[in-house]
Amino acid sequence: MARGKPRQKKRISADVYVFATLAIVSFSLLLFSTRSFVINIKDTGLSVFSGIRGAVHVVSSAVSRTLLAVNELVTLRREYDELLKRMTRYEYLERSAAEIYAENNRLREQLNYSKSTQYKHIPAEISGRDPDNIFSAFVINKGKTHGIKNNMPVIAFQNGMQALVGKVIQTAHLESLVMPLYDQRCFVSSRLAYERYEGIVEGQGSSALPLLVRSLAKRAQEDIKSGDIIVTSGLGGVYPSGIIIGRVNRILFQEYETYLELEIESAIDFSRLEYVFVIENKAE
Repeated sequence: MARGKPRQKKRISADVYVFATLAIVSFSLLLFSTRSFVINIKDTGLSVFSGIRGAVHVVSSAVSRTLLAVNELVTLRREYDELLKRMTRYEYLERSAAEIYAENNRLREQLNYSKSTQYKHIPAEISGRDPDNIFSAFVINKGKTHGIKNNMPVIAFQNGMQALVGKVIQTAHLESLVMPLYDQRCFVSSRLAYERYEGIVEGQGSSALPLLVRSLAKRAQEDIKSGDIIVTSGLGGVYPSGIIIGRVNRILFQEYETYLELEIESAIDFSRLEYVFVIENKAE
């Protein structure tokens, strides 16, 4: 009798377990078989996948826009560089055109003067200067081959005026050396264009300094005025007469001195001098 009771308890426990399991399975089947639950599952899945798809779309759109913006920036940078190079070329061409125009005007001016001058002449261009200013002479691109000789006068046409530059002091086959008026070794017989008093023009070694007229008669003081023109006198046989040298700046006079001295400004601006004419002593 004692052994039969435990076996009965075990059977009851197993029946209860089986019943509970079947009940849970039946309830689950009933729950999953309902339409509303299926619809809820579908809606939930759709919502989840829609959110994922939207996020992917946003990210891909942002990446696409970024790549397009970078590409546009690269293109704009390339176009900007190309336009900058083109503008630089245009500026260079504009400057070149302006320089050519100015050069043509200068050459035309020199050509017109060359046709009208009364002197037999050889046109030349300054081809070299002394960079250290140790020597004031400069080089022109014509020499013995072109008929140039030592001591030939050199003139220029500048600011609508024919004026004296200096003289040739050394010649080679294709080049010559010219000593300008402002050289301390240069001496030119001169006179006042209207009062006709005679003197000697000397340089002071620099184009920045005025020329000096020495040995003028003392009595000329009353007749000379600032701005009077000084020309070559023709004495000495080097320079023809009547070529303009410069204008009077001021009179240098001391009571105890026998002669007057004048400071004159050269009619030639040597800092702008490019073209000259080597002439014969006498006019044609």
